[in-house]
Amino acid sequence: MADELELLRRANPVPADGPHFGDGPLDHTAERHLDRLLHDRPARPRSRTRRAWTLAAAVVVAALVSALLFTGQTTAPAVAAPRPLVVQADSTPVSLRAMAERARAAAAEGSPALRKGTHVQSWSLGMSDGEPPITLPEERIVRWRADDSHTELVVATDPQHPGRPVLTDEDGEPRLVDDGHVISDRTYPPSWSDAPPQSPPPSDAVKLHDYLEEAERAFLSDHSKPLSTSELLDATQILLDNWTLGARESAALLRLLADAEGLRPVGQVTDRLGRRGQAYVYDERATRRMLILDTSTAAVLGLETTFTKPQPEYGVKAGDVMEYSAWMR
Repeated sequence: MADELELLRRANPVPADGPHFGDGPLDHTAERHLDRLLHDRPARPRSRTRRAWTLAAAVVVAALVSALLFTGQTTAPAVAAPRPLVVQADSTPVSLRAMAERARAAAAEGSPALRKGTHVQSWSLGMSDGEPPITLPEERIVRWRADDSHTELVVATDPQHPGRPVLTDEDGEPRLVDDGHVISDRTYPPSWSDAPPQSPPPSDAVKLHDYLEEAERAFLSDHSKPLSTSELLDATQILLDNWTLGARESAALLRLLADAEGLRPVGQVTDRLGRRGQAYVYDERATRRMLILDTSTAAVLGLETTFTKPQPEYGVKAGDVMEYSAWMR
């Protein structure tokens, strides 16, 4: 019973300091927790292809309807599935070890500094049997205050204008700067934890590996093995959905990524925010993960997952985008 109780605690998709379930879509971490709980899996799945899409789609629809009702909007934004990022044909791939050196050189200057919270644009494919795909691009800013309280502003962005941020916190307080449907705007009371990903990530690569492994621990069946490449990418997403890394933390992360098996360079891409980056892909059974790094500092700019095999039961074909995240400072 103790193991089951621990699983329930870790799989809780609605923690006390998180958004309420009915008021908005689950974030990536909560979706994975819920998926494992619903399917009673002994180990974390190798990819997110078999997530609880039916539930995710229902939550997305509810969130969009709520946003429309409260904003007085009577028509939903146009639904548009993004195209996969395209590698520049004449670009030269740069090895991850070379990028790790760039990150180390950038870290020598000591800035930027680590910051708790995140600013991210994301998109995911919510699907259910017999229903057309439902999409909801989002932008989210999470900022922590000195008293350990934090704010979270989540907006559904217009898919007809991908890559155009609608949020800013240049004046110290997150706010809208362009059209967007507010899904949630909350302030949470002080909360503190010494467990990853709430605790600060270390700037030492060995310690960071242990930190990321602990963040993924609920999904690992064998704690004696180091993180696989797929698990490392999942843990990277968890990390960046909670922290805006400083130069030293980015350098430590790049040392880990440089040693990841199967993560290969493919060349330059322009991400969904118009930023130039070096792309690295990792092929799984039915999906391909693409990691995008800043060309000069090697900081992680984004992660994208596309299908490499058709999934007819969900109405998707090879090449369709499954999800992406693009992180900003």
